[in-house]
Amino acid sequence: MHKKNVVVLGAGLMGSAIAADLSSDFNVTAADLNRDALERTGRKHGIKTLTADLSDSSALRSAVKGADIVVGALPGFMGHNMIKTLIPEKKDIVDISFFPEDPFSLDEPARENGVTVITDCGVAPGMSNIILGHHNSTMVVDSYECYVGGLPSVREWPWEYKAVFSPIDVIEEYIREARYVENGHMMAREALSDPQLLHFEGIGTLEAWNSDGLRTLIKTMQIPNMIEKTLRYPGSIEYLKVLREAGFFSYEEINVNGVRIRPVDVTASLLFPKWKLKPGEEDFTIMRIVVKGTEPDSGRLPGHLPGEKMTVTGMKEYVWELVDGYDKETGTISMARTTGYTCTAAVHLLVGGMFTGKGICPPEFLGENEENFNFILNHLKKRGVEYHKRIV
Repeated sequence: MHKKNVVVLGAGLMGSAIAADLSSDFNVTAADLNRDALERTGRKHGIKTLTADLSDSSALRSAVKGADIVVGALPGFMGHNMIKTLIPEKKDIVDISFFPEDPFSLDEPARENGVTVITDCGVAPGMSNIILGHHNSTMVVDSYECYVGGLPSVREWPWEYKAVFSPIDVIEEYIREARYVENGHMMAREALSDPQLLHFEGIGTLEAWNSDGLRTLIKTMQIPNMIEKTLRYPGSIEYLKVLREAGFFSYEEINVNGVRIRPVDVTASLLFPKWKLKPGEEDFTIMRIVVKGTEPDSGRLPGHLPGEKMTVTGMKEYVWELVDGYDKETGTISMARTTGYTCTAAVHLLVGGMFTGKGICPPEFLGENEENFNFILNHLKKRGVEYHKRIV
C-alpha cells in the first residue's frame, strides 16, 4: 500500500516529536528555517528535511506541494496565516499552533475548497476538547472544568518553570483575557486571576489560575458552566503579576536610547534561555478534567426522537486525570508526547477516512464519535500516554 506524504511545518520540540511518531507509517518531511533543528530531527529519526522560511507564503506553498496532509507545529503568531495560505492549495491540515485569531473565520473558504482543518489539536486545547466532545454527545453536560499544566520535574529557583513552546506564546497566557462561561453567560477575567490550590497524588499541591483555554468550546458547546485553569507550582502568580504590571509583557513600543523596542521581545529574549529545558532535564504534564451532567438511562444521545420516552439518571460526575512524564528511552519531553501524539492520532483518523468533516473542525468534533474517541485513547495509550477515568 502506498504510504501517504505528510509535511510537518516546524521542527521544534513539538514538531520533531510529531514527525518521529508519524515516520513509521508515512513518508514524512519536516520543514523549518532552523537548520540545527532540522538536522537533529533528520539525523535522529531518518526523516527527510526541508529548509524554508515558512513565514513567506510562496515558500510555504512550495514546502507542501507534494503533501497529502499537512501538520502545523509553528508558533502561534504564524498559525492563522499558514492555514489561510494553504486552504486554496486544498491540503487537509492538523494544527497545534494555538493562534489568537478566530479559526472559524476560515471555515467558509475551507468548506469551499473541500478541506478539513483540525485546529488546536494538542493536549489542552486538544485532548481536553475531545473528552468534552465525547461527554456532550452522550449526556446533558451542566459543567466542565479543566486544570492543566506542564512543569519541570525539578523545582529550581527563581522561576520553577520551563517553557517548551515559543516564548511569546507562553507570555500570551499571562496577558490574554481569560474567557469562561458561567450560568450560560460568557464572562472574562484577567489572566492569573481567581487562584486555587489543588492537590495531586504523587505531585503535591499546585496553583491554578484563570487562562484563556476554552477557545472554540465557547462557540461549539451549549454548556452553562465551563472554565479552564493553568497549573503551576505555588507562588508563580505573584512574580508573573509583578512582571506584567511593570510592563515587561507589553507589546507597545517604547523608546530606549533612540531605539524603538517592544518590552515583550526583550522579556522573551531574557527569559527564554533561562526557561529552556536543558538536554536530559525532565518534565511532566498534568491534567484534571471534571464533567458533570445527567445521562439518559437508555444510553441514547441527548437528542432523542420526539415523543420517545426517556428517563435520566441523577447528576453524574466524571473525572479524567493525566499524569505523564519524560520518556527517558527516546529522550522525548512529556509536553511533546501529550501534545504531539494527540495530533498524530488525528492524522491517522483523517488518512484512514474515520473522520470526514469539512471546514474548520476543532478537536471536540473528533470526540463526538465513540469509535474515534476510543481510537484516540488507544493511540495515546500505545505510546504510554494514559488518561484515567473515574465516576464520582
